[in-house]
Amino acid sequence: MIELSRLLIAFVPVVLVIGIMWHWRLQPGKASWAMLRMLVQLLLIGYVLVFIFEAQSSLIVIAVILVMISASSWIALNTISEQRKSLYFITLISVGIGGSLTLALITQLVLELETWFEPRYLIPLAGMTFANAMTSVSLAAERLYAELKHGHSFIDSRNIAFQAGMIPVINSLFAVGLVSLPGMMTGQILSGVSPFIAARYQIMVMCMIFASAGLSTYGFLFLVQRKH
Repeated sequence: MIELSRLLIAFVPVVLVIGIMWHWRLQPGKASWAMLRMLVQLLLIGYVLVFIFEAQSSLIVIAVILVMISASSWIALNTISEQRKSLYFITLISVGIGGSLTLALITQLVLELETWFEPRYLIPLAGMTFANAMTSVSLAAERLYAELKHGHSFIDSRNIAFQAGMIPVINSLFAVGLVSLPGMMTGQILSGVSPFIAARYQIMVMCMIFASAGLSTYGFLFLVQRKH
Protein backbone atom coordinates (compact mmCIF):
# COMPACT_ATOMS: atom_id res chain seq x y z
CA MET A 1 0.00 0.00 0.00
CA ILE A 2 1.31 3.45 -0.93
CA GLU A 3 1.31 5.83 2.03
CA LEU A 4 -0.06 9.33 1.44
CA SER A 5 3.28 10.96 2.27
CA ARG A 6 5.04 8.91 -0.40
CA LEU A 7 2.24 9.43 -2.92
CA LEU A 8 2.83 13.19 -2.65
CA ILE A 9 6.33 12.65 -4.06
CA ALA A 10 4.73 11.68 -7.39
CA PHE A 11 3.47 15.26 -7.69
CA VAL A 12 6.98 16.78 -7.60
CA PRO A 13 7.66 16.30 -11.36
CA VAL A 14 4.03 17.30 -12.04
CA VAL A 15 4.67 20.68 -10.39
CA LEU A 16 7.88 20.99 -12.42
CA VAL A 17 6.00 20.47 -15.71
CA ILE A 18 3.27 22.94 -14.73
CA GLY A 19 6.03 25.42 -13.84
CA ILE A 20 7.47 25.04 -17.34
CA MET A 21 4.02 25.58 -18.86
CA TRP A 22 3.56 28.72 -16.74
CA HIS A 23 6.98 30.05 -17.77
CA TRP A 24 6.19 29.48 -21.44
CA ARG A 25 2.57 30.70 -21.06
CA LEU A 26 1.07 27.41 -22.23
CA GLN A 27 -2.21 27.32 -20.25
CA PRO A 28 -0.88 26.02 -16.91
CA GLY A 29 -4.30 26.67 -15.40
CA LYS A 30 -5.92 24.11 -17.69
CA ALA A 31 -3.29 21.48 -16.85
CA SER A 32 -3.62 22.22 -13.12
CA TRP A 33 -7.41 21.91 -13.33
CA ALA A 34 -7.02 18.59 -15.19
CA MET A 35 -4.69 17.26 -12.48
CA LEU A 36 -7.08 18.36 -9.73
CA ARG A 37 -10.01 16.72 -11.48
CA MET A 38 -8.00 13.53 -11.94
CA LEU A 39 -7.19 13.46 -8.22
CA VAL A 40 -10.77 14.01 -7.08
CA GLN A 41 -12.27 11.65 -9.67
CA LEU A 42 -9.94 8.77 -8.80
CA LEU A 43 -10.45 9.21 -5.07
CA LEU A 44 -14.22 9.19 -5.52
CA ILE A 45 -14.36 6.35 -8.03
CA GLY A 46 -12.90 3.96 -5.46
CA TYR A 47 -15.97 4.37 -3.28
CA VAL A 48 -18.30 4.23 -6.27
CA LEU A 49 -16.79 1.01 -7.60
CA VAL A 50 -17.14 -0.72 -4.23
CA PHE A 51 -20.85 0.09 -4.30
CA ILE A 52 -21.25 -1.02 -7.93
CA PHE A 53 -19.38 -4.31 -7.42
CA GLU A 54 -21.45 -5.17 -4.37
CA ALA A 55 -24.77 -4.17 -5.94
CA GLN A 56 -24.45 -6.60 -8.90
CA SER A 57 -27.16 -4.69 -10.78
CA SER A 58 -27.37 -4.68 -14.58
CA LEU A 59 -29.17 -1.33 -14.53
CA ILE A 60 -26.37 0.30 -12.56
CA VAL A 61 -23.74 -1.13 -14.91
CA ILE A 62 -25.66 0.11 -17.97
CA ALA A 63 -26.01 3.55 -16.36
CA VAL A 64 -22.25 3.70 -15.70
CA ILE A 65 -21.47 2.75 -19.31
CA LEU A 66 -23.87 5.40 -20.61
CA VAL A 67 -22.12 8.00 -18.45
CA MET A 68 -18.76 6.85 -19.87
CA ILE A 69 -20.04 7.18 -23.44
CA SER A 70 -21.60 10.59 -22.83
CA ALA A 71 -18.55 12.01 -21.04
CA SER A 72 -15.99 10.61 -23.49
CA SER A 73 -17.97 11.96 -26.45
CA TRP A 74 -18.02 15.44 -24.92
CA ILE A 75 -14.35 15.40 -23.95
CA ALA A 76 -13.38 14.13 -27.43
CA LEU A 77 -14.50 17.46 -28.88
CA ASN A 78 -12.11 19.49 -26.71
CA THR A 79 -9.90 19.96 -29.77
CA ILE A 80 -12.68 21.70 -31.72
CA SER A 81 -14.61 23.41 -28.93
CA GLU A 82 -16.24 25.93 -31.28
CA GLN A 83 -18.13 23.09 -32.99
CA ARG A 84 -18.72 21.02 -29.88
CA LYS A 85 -22.49 21.32 -29.64
CA SER A 86 -23.17 20.70 -33.33
CA LEU A 87 -20.97 17.58 -33.43
CA TYR A 88 -21.78 16.09 -30.03
CA PHE A 89 -24.60 13.83 -31.23
CA ILE A 90 -22.43 12.51 -34.07
CA THR A 91 -19.60 11.80 -31.64
CA LEU A 92 -22.01 10.16 -29.20
CA ILE A 93 -23.25 7.76 -31.87
CA SER A 94 -19.75 7.02 -33.15
CA VAL A 95 -18.15 6.33 -29.78
CA GLY A 96 -21.26 4.55 -28.48
CA ILE A 97 -21.63 2.14 -31.38
CA GLY A 98 -17.94 1.58 -32.14
CA GLY A 99 -17.00 1.06 -28.51
CA SER A 100 -20.07 -0.93 -27.48
CA LEU A 101 -19.83 -3.41 -30.34
CA THR A 102 -16.20 -4.13 -29.53
CA LEU A 103 -16.86 -4.34 -25.80
CA ALA A 104 -19.75 -6.75 -26.30
CA LEU A 105 -17.70 -9.04 -28.54
CA ILE A 106 -14.81 -9.16 -26.07
CA THR A 107 -16.84 -9.67 -22.90
CA GLN A 108 -19.46 -12.06 -24.26
CA LEU A 109 -17.55 -14.12 -26.84
CA VAL A 110 -13.91 -13.95 -25.76
CA LEU A 111 -14.21 -13.83 -21.97
CA GLU A 112 -17.64 -15.55 -21.93
CA LEU A 113 -18.71 -13.90 -18.67
CA GLU A 114 -21.06 -16.01 -16.59
CA THR A 115 -23.17 -12.91 -15.97
CA TRP A 116 -23.14 -10.62 -18.99
CA PHE A 117 -23.01 -7.46 -16.87
CA GLU A 118 -20.31 -8.65 -14.42
CA PRO A 119 -19.10 -5.24 -13.11
CA ARG A 120 -15.56 -6.32 -12.19
CA TYR A 121 -14.88 -7.12 -15.84
CA LEU A 122 -17.27 -4.95 -17.81
CA ILE A 123 -16.58 -1.57 -16.20
CA PRO A 124 -12.74 -1.62 -16.36
CA LEU A 125 -12.82 -2.90 -19.95
CA ALA A 126 -15.45 -0.31 -20.87
CA GLY A 127 -13.19 2.37 -19.44
CA MET A 128 -10.29 1.31 -21.64
CA THR A 129 -12.53 0.94 -24.68
CA PHE A 130 -14.23 4.33 -24.55
CA ALA A 131 -11.13 6.21 -23.40
CA ASN A 132 -9.16 5.07 -26.43
CA ALA A 133 -12.10 5.70 -28.77
CA MET A 134 -12.33 9.19 -27.29
CA THR A 135 -8.66 9.93 -27.92
CA SER A 136 -8.75 8.73 -31.51
CA VAL A 137 -11.92 10.65 -32.37
CA SER A 138 -10.48 13.76 -30.72
CA LEU A 139 -7.29 13.63 -32.79
CA ALA A 140 -9.22 12.86 -35.97
CA ALA A 141 -11.65 15.73 -35.42
CA GLU A 142 -8.85 18.24 -34.88
CA ARG A 143 -6.95 17.06 -37.94
CA LEU A 144 -10.05 16.94 -40.15
CA TYR A 145 -11.01 20.56 -39.61
CA ALA A 146 -7.40 21.73 -39.73
CA GLU A 147 -7.01 20.14 -43.16
CA LEU A 148 -10.33 21.55 -44.38
CA LYS A 149 -9.25 25.05 -43.31
CA HIS A 150 -6.15 24.61 -45.46
CA GLY A 151 -8.36 24.03 -48.49
CA HIS A 152 -7.95 20.29 -48.88
CA SER A 153 -10.83 18.19 -50.20
CA PHE A 154 -13.00 16.36 -47.69
CA ILE A 155 -11.79 12.93 -48.87
CA ASP A 156 -8.13 13.87 -48.45
CA SER A 157 -8.85 15.53 -45.11
CA ARG A 158 -10.81 12.50 -43.95
CA ASN A 159 -8.00 10.09 -44.81
CA ILE A 160 -5.39 12.25 -43.09
CA ALA A 161 -7.68 12.58 -40.06
CA PHE A 162 -8.20 8.83 -39.78
CA GLN A 163 -4.46 8.20 -39.89
CA ALA A 164 -3.87 10.89 -37.25
CA GLY A 165 -6.52 9.42 -35.00
CA MET A 166 -4.95 5.98 -35.14
CA ILE A 167 -1.36 7.10 -34.46
CA PRO A 168 -1.43 6.54 -30.65
CA VAL A 169 -3.01 3.10 -30.99
CA ILE A 170 -0.64 1.94 -33.72
CA ASN A 171 2.36 3.28 -31.80
CA SER A 172 1.23 1.35 -28.74
CA LEU A 173 1.04 -1.84 -30.84
CA PHE A 174 4.64 -1.33 -31.96
CA ALA A 175 5.82 -0.52 -28.42
CA VAL A 176 4.06 -3.19 -26.38
CA GLY A 177 6.46 -5.83 -25.15
CA LEU A 178 9.50 -3.84 -26.32
CA VAL A 179 9.11 -0.39 -24.77
CA SER A 180 6.19 -0.92 -22.43
CA LEU A 181 4.39 -3.58 -20.43
CA PRO A 182 0.80 -2.29 -20.28
CA GLY A 183 -1.12 -1.92 -17.04
CA MET A 184 -3.26 -5.05 -17.28
CA MET A 185 -0.33 -7.34 -18.04
CA THR A 186 1.87 -5.75 -15.37
CA GLY A 187 -0.89 -5.98 -12.78
CA GLN A 188 -1.53 -9.65 -13.49
CA ILE A 189 2.17 -10.52 -13.35
CA LEU A 190 2.55 -8.67 -10.03
CA SER A 191 -0.46 -10.58 -8.67
CA GLY A 192 1.20 -13.91 -9.53
CA VAL A 193 -0.43 -14.79 -12.86
CA SER A 194 1.78 -16.60 -15.39
CA PRO A 195 3.30 -14.17 -17.92
CA PHE A 196 2.00 -16.41 -20.72
CA ILE A 197 -1.59 -16.05 -19.45
CA ALA A 198 -1.10 -12.33 -18.84
CA ALA A 199 0.13 -11.95 -22.42
CA ARG A 200 -3.09 -13.52 -23.76
CA TYR A 201 -5.23 -11.06 -21.83
CA GLN A 202 -3.10 -8.17 -23.03
CA ILE A 203 -3.45 -9.31 -26.65
CA MET A 204 -7.21 -9.28 -26.13
CA VAL A 205 -7.05 -5.76 -24.72
CA MET A 206 -4.86 -4.45 -27.55
CA CYS A 207 -7.27 -5.87 -30.14
CA MET A 208 -10.17 -4.28 -28.28
CA ILE A 209 -8.46 -0.89 -28.14
CA PHE A 210 -7.46 -0.96 -31.81
CA ALA A 211 -10.93 -1.99 -32.98
CA SER A 212 -12.89 0.46 -30.81
CA ALA A 213 -10.63 3.35 -31.81
CA GLY A 214 -10.82 2.50 -35.50
CA LEU A 215 -14.58 1.87 -35.62
CA SER A 216 -15.40 4.98 -33.59
CA THR A 217 -13.13 7.18 -35.70
CA TYR A 218 -14.57 5.76 -38.91
CA GLY A 219 -18.11 6.33 -37.64
CA PHE A 220 -17.33 9.94 -36.73
CA LEU A 221 -15.73 10.75 -40.09
CA PHE A 222 -18.49 8.95 -42.00
CA LEU A 223 -21.27 10.86 -40.23
CA VAL A 224 -19.45 14.19 -40.52
CA GLN A 225 -19.03 13.58 -44.26
CA ARG A 226 -22.78 13.03 -44.61
CA LYS A 227 -23.37 16.27 -42.73
CA HIS A 228 -21.18 18.15 -45.18
